[in-house]
Amino acid sequence: MHPHPFFGLLAAILAVIPAWRVVSKAGYHGAWSLLIFLPLVNIIMLYVFAFSQWPTERARTP
Repeated sequence: MHPHPFFGLLAAILAVIPAWRVVSKAGYHGAWSLLIFLPLVNIIMLYVFAFSQWPTERARTP
């Protein structure tokens, strides 16, 4: 067996963990970070997260 599947899985895990943390800190459910694996959807969601008002921001606004 070639080590390539292991490295692919490792890369996927290393990409999801920080994305999960960022999305969670923004106030969304961490599972949204799994969208980074869907081509084109990941770019769209990056812009949605970047330019929308996050739930944590809404909670701080008086």
